Amino acid sequence: MTSPWRDGWRLAVGTLTVLPVRPPEQVDARVARAMATLAPLAFMPVALIAGGLGFATVALGWPSLVAGLLTVAATAWLTRAIHLDGLADTVDGLGSGRPTEAALAIMRRGDVGPMGVVALVVVLALQAIAAAELLGREGGWLGLVVALCAGRAALALVALRGVPAARPDGLGAVFASCVPPGLAITIWLVSSAALAAAAAWAGSNWWLGVVAAAAAAAAVLALVRTAVRKLGGTTGDVLGAGVELATTALLVMLAR
Repeated sequence: MTSPWRDGWRLAVGTLTVLPVRPPEQVDARVARAMATLAPLAFMPVALIAGGLGFATVALGWPSLVAGLLTVAATAWLTRAIHLDGLADTVDGLGSGRPTEAALAIMRRGDVGPMGVVALVVVLALQAIAAAELLGREGGWLGLVVALCAGRAALALVALRGVPAARPDGLGAVFASCVPPGLAITIWLVSSAALAAAAAWAGSNWWLGVVAAAAAAAAVLALVRTAVRKLGGTTGDVLGAGVELATTALLVMLAR
């Protein structure tokens, strides 16, 4: 009998990063729940590489904005830009104003429309500027790394119990409604504690990390509510959009 935690770890690393890992032996709701729980931890190697690149760039005398851009670029490269693709498709679908089936068809096509392009430009710009601000502070690199990891906690909110799948196939159907509220709250409480510690380490008020986590969670829940209302539920693209939305909110709030 396979372990859902082992398969969940493999699914998290294999889906969220380019790091080599054996594929899970099975993918079901238990494995998806384990993945949502382990996602922030599984993403840590990528966050350390991207954050380390930004830190080294600043240490070598380059402007912090260059470091921020390189950090965001490295994160996209080390994730195959999968979440950014989900963000663009989700914005195109939700912003189309079309009925549910037509909106889902737009998201399935995979090409990026004007609204998706604008969303990508705005999100990447915000992430790069906020990352630059953090990298320009003593100890701010730690907040950057923690924010990148904590952004993956968005998966637990998109997969919250009671949130249906918009269609019966795809990754969204596997994740739909698989995370109990208590587990989702625990994941975000742990994330809040880590963000608070990182903020204090960088010389900011510790409560800024808690506020950042609350803002990110509220943004993701608003996205989920919109997806349920306009699409009938969540999809794999909405999972990716939630990650990017949470990461952006965390970085911007910590850079305050």
